[in-house]
Amino acid sequence: MNIVDDKRLLEFNTTLLFSIKEEKDKWWRRISQEAAFQPFLNEIRDEGERLLPERDPELSFSLFKVFFETGFRLEYERIYFEKRKRLNTFAIMVLLEPQNLDYLTALENTIWSICNEYSWCLPAHLQNCPETSIQASYTLHEDFVQQYSIDLFAAETAFSLAEILKLTGDCLNPLICKRISEEIFKRILHPFMDNQFGWETQTHNWAAVCAGSIGSAALHLINDAGELAKLLERVLPAMDSYLKGFNEDGICLEGYGYWQYGFGYYVYFADLLKKRTGGKLDLFDSEKVHQIALFQQRCFLSRNLVVNFSDAQPTASVFLGLSHYLSKIYPDFHVPEQDLRAKYTVDHCSRWAPAIRNLLWFDETISPAPWKSGTFHSEESAWFISRHQSEFGDFSFAAKGGHNDEPHNHNDIGHFILQGNNEVFLKDLGAGLYTKDYFNDKRYTYLCNGSQGHSVPIINNQFQKDGPDRFARIRNASLEEEVDNFELDIANAYEVDGLQRLSRKFTWIKRNKPKLILEDFYTFTKQPDSIIERFIIPSLSITKDSKGVVLEGKHRLRILYDKEKLRLAERILEFENHFGKTENNMALDFIVMNPEKECSVKLVFQFE
Repeated sequence: MNIVDDKRLLEFNTTLLFSIKEEKDKWWRRISQEAAFQPFLNEIRDEGERLLPERDPELSFSLFKVFFETGFRLEYERIYFEKRKRLNTFAIMVLLEPQNLDYLTALENTIWSICNEYSWCLPAHLQNCPETSIQASYTLHEDFVQQYSIDLFAAETAFSLAEILKLTGDCLNPLICKRISEEIFKRILHPFMDNQFGWETQTHNWAAVCAGSIGSAALHLINDAGELAKLLERVLPAMDSYLKGFNEDGICLEGYGYWQYGFGYYVYFADLLKKRTGGKLDLFDSEKVHQIALFQQRCFLSRNLVVNFSDAQPTASVFLGLSHYLSKIYPDFHVPEQDLRAKYTVDHCSRWAPAIRNLLWFDETISPAPWKSGTFHSEESAWFISRHQSEFGDFSFAAKGGHNDEPHNHNDIGHFILQGNNEVFLKDLGAGLYTKDYFNDKRYTYLCNGSQGHSVPIINNQFQKDGPDRFARIRNASLEEEVDNFELDIANAYEVDGLQRLSRKFTWIKRNKPKLILEDFYTFTKQPDSIIERFIIPSLSITKDSKGVVLEGKHRLRILYDKEKLRLAERILEFENHFGKTENNMALDFIVMNPEKECSVKLVFQFE
């Protein structure tokens, strides 16, 4: 359907948020009194009280140049996102307490400060860009136009300011309103229409977040149907590119956090577009989008633990607003328990769109439920996830094949996670601290990204290689009531001279206290120098006995192995996580004492 040829699609007489000021004011008065909303609102009020006396932070040149001089991002980004938190908080407090002029003043000052920023992009995204190029020439020619880059956060800022203008514009100073529109058109909408950006054809979260934010800002601010149609004709192909990054199974290879981020912005834009076109343009009417929506309920292992392959966090909270919205579109969408909801302060990037929709889309009449038992296997993405519940608690196992050129890739073919009663025993380190080197040719020297930081073999002292030609083949996958099997050929992940075959077989026995049997089968053309079966665990108490080794935290997991074939070595691994904090984890290295051309290794992981 061509929007430009049929501009009537955009002339549907509807509103995107509230139809009239009276409706908006009534809604905010109602939720300020309703008990179901108070946990949400109290968190925002607490932030408002904390932030109001503080001075407006500024993004100095000293902060701006830190990334280019050191490669570190946190110094600048901490202040950048604190300003966005002030923007969100003061805007919501103005809506909750319109009589409190202190919040209105604070909101106007924060908006003014953001509009004064040199760039809305992060410095880490401004390499080789107009804003950081010193090879500039200046002219008085009337065609001279300042160039602006658009990254995730520049686009998000435009969406945030446009929506805040729509919600609070009736009480903002007219000059602030003018400034918002002027900066969005100058920094985002005009550059988008005048240039092509690489993220438009990307198949990951950038396409959805950037295009979705730009499209949403345009839906709020552009009144002329013809102009809006031209812009949306650029946005929609980028949203299609985002969807191409998924297989038909809907698995987000970037991990749950990036599903929440990228797919969230897909949903926010799709909702506004559907309203503006009276339902004639419905980006939810797709089985692939339906399957992507179901990823949330498939990737949780137990309570707040998630399958955190790739650059993902091991625990997560859910956006209840997003979940309630999707449950009204897809009947099989599972609404999780409310105590898993993301608190207002949990998003360190302080994103407006999910924060406001956690209020606007929250429906206290929807009944939540705990995660259910079940096994999900995808042949396309080669993920295997099983949740098992018994009288002894909740247990889960997840493993992956795939390839080593995935979005936010880790070299982790054959890797797995094992948890019992909300305690992870075999873990994925997840995302490390983002720096310049994290995204260049040094990426796989980082423990969390290379196979050395995953529960996979080390063969002849060599780790897995990266690249699209490093992929697994599924040899078998069977799902039964009491036993699941998942077998992969992972030899292709390695570049080891003489390695012909490496088959990794998982047998997941779902009894009251389940156990996982892992078997690796090797074939070489010549005798290997060494084989190490590495397993990544948290810092747990380790006890050795005649049967094997026991890992103990709040609960216990026994690892059974043949001590005549394997020798155990323990290594402490220091890991700088995504938030810059050092974690102590461990590697259990089971060393094959006499590796042969044809050999196998078997370990049993038994919950006690």
